[in-house]
Amino acid sequence: MDGSRVRATPAVPPEDTESLLAKGAQALHVDGDLRAAREFFDTAYRRAEEDDQAEAMAAAVVGLSGLWVQEQRTAAGVEVLLARLRRTLTRCRPGSLAALRVRVRLAGEHDYPIGAHEGMVRMLGEARRSDDPVACAEALSLAHHCVLGPEHGALRRDLAAELLGQSSRSGRRGDLLMGLLWQVADLFLAGDPHAERRLGCLRRELARRDHLAVRFVASAFEVMLAIRAGRFAEAEALASACAARGTAAGDVDATGWFGAQLMAIRWYQGRLPELAALIDEVARSDTLSPNDNSFFAALAVASALAGDFRAAAGAVAKLGDLDDLPRSSIWLVTVSSAAEAAFLLGDTDLAATTYRLLRPFAGLPVMASLGVACFGSAHHPLGVAALTTGDLDAAVAHFRAAVERNLAIGHWPAVVLSRLRYAQALTLRALPSDVLLARQHHDAALEEAAAMGMAVPDESRKPRPAVSCVRQDNWWRVELGRRVAVVDHCVGMAHLATLTANPGVEVPAVALIGSPGTERLAEGSRQPVLDSTALHQYRRRLARLKAELAAWDPDGEPADVRAEHDWLLAELHHGSGLGGRARPFADGGERARVAAGKAIRRALARISAADPAIGTHLRGTVHTGVRCSYRPAST
Repeated sequence: MDGSRVRATPAVPPEDTESLLAKGAQALHVDGDLRAAREFFDTAYRRAEEDDQAEAMAAAVVGLSGLWVQEQRTAAGVEVLLARLRRTLTRCRPGSLAALRVRVRLAGEHDYPIGAHEGMVRMLGEARRSDDPVACAEALSLAHHCVLGPEHGALRRDLAAELLGQSSRSGRRGDLLMGLLWQVADLFLAGDPHAERRLGCLRRELARRDHLAVRFVASAFEVMLAIRAGRFAEAEALASACAARGTAAGDVDATGWFGAQLMAIRWYQGRLPELAALIDEVARSDTLSPNDNSFFAALAVASALAGDFRAAAGAVAKLGDLDDLPRSSIWLVTVSSAAEAAFLLGDTDLAATTYRLLRPFAGLPVMASLGVACFGSAHHPLGVAALTTGDLDAAVAHFRAAVERNLAIGHWPAVVLSRLRYAQALTLRALPSDVLLARQHHDAALEEAAAMGMAVPDESRKPRPAVSCVRQDNWWRVELGRRVAVVDHCVGMAHLATLTANPGVEVPAVALIGSPGTERLAEGSRQPVLDSTALHQYRRRLARLKAELAAWDPDGEPADVRAEHDWLLAELHHGSGLGGRARPFADGGERARVAAGKAIRRALARISAADPAIGTHLRGTVHTGVRCSYRPAST
């Protein structure tokens, strides 16, 4: 035998286009393997284009586009897909079913990145008129993508229900699963208490036969629920497993969703600054959706908490005009994070904008994407924005509602943070009934945090820029970071200047009264413990409480009402003497305490009128009493 001759291996005939399309459909709609589906459909498209098979080109390019809108994220990938869709449309017979499916996909790819939906809704109407179940199912799912903003909840629910109905006609298992998945996401985004019931339906369908892409989203819901329950270690392990599922399915959102889940965990652990570098890296990733600005807002919060206010301000600037942000599934968490950044930076203008934008959606939970992470009730960032602008009544109302809504959705870490902020707002407002209620919610937050092993944030140690007070002639310049307030001179401003110049130092009230530029108390002056206005307010409130308690059986009377009644009674006993007259102080130290406190409060009122953000900061960090102090970050 001639050893130089080698037997030729028989050539394996290439798969035909029809076979490739069938394998792509199996991978996409039955197995949920997005990566394998893309490979089959890409090869099928090339073959169909070479053979000038218009209908096969349409089926291939629609399949190549995937389950989700904007599966192609890189600039090159997006342009290649759009070019193929347009080229295919020119090959298809006008009015054909193939052309309709391509036009539907083009509308979704156009509307979603800019936060629009009008074109997609028009194409949905055309798909309905065609009465083709596959075209209708594809249009319904794509339309659902394009109305993920918080204002479209009712429309989304109708689309998901219609998609489930069409799935029985299309015969594609992927349509059934997508209908169920959209229903679960819609219920979570609405804060519906029955969301977990529908998630159970999706779990059972996946147990019957797995679907990698839908399983990835379902596992993301499980991460979110673990965070809500305060099971942080479990949530972190689930998040890693979820990211692995997303990568295996070929889902481009695996990285972004893992980042959002990790941020939620670290936020509630009080460790968000640890992620600043990672957030910055993800924010610049080309795998993020083009309308996802949430990582810029998160970076602003993480940087401010770390004390890097320059980086925080730069991240806020990257958001641009919040009114121009696309209304996508990430919009609510982006604006909510901006509200927190405004609080940390003392930016009242930004806070006012976030309040205006969030107000219509106060009843919704703040969700990332389809519900992969939850940051509690939208009442919480509304309260934060109100606190920043100095509207304490609104802040109290929103934080009270946030506690109630977070309890309703079972988000226990969010309950803790909302209770703490509620207590903070009540303390700042300082009505007679606020003190006891603030203490009750603060103590409840500590108990709930301890039960979860959750570290409670120490507001007194939160990094914030320090205040400086500089006198110029007969007025004062008060600076907080980049914010400036100019106020007229008064005795209390001199006291504040002393305190802010010595952060963390306890200064005796007597020393403040004797400090340069202030008037000393006359040795013979006698200051009342409670002035006439306070006595009148206390007595009027006590009368209301007595009437309320009289309407209850002694064994069933509300504990909080009884506690406030007894506290006010003790205060009146301490502050008034014979005949109900105001009781005078007996010593100079007590007179100094009252005089310094009144003077400082008058100065804070002037500062708040000039700049509410600076006033809010000072009310939370200046402490008066026999000893007074200014305690900003880490002092």
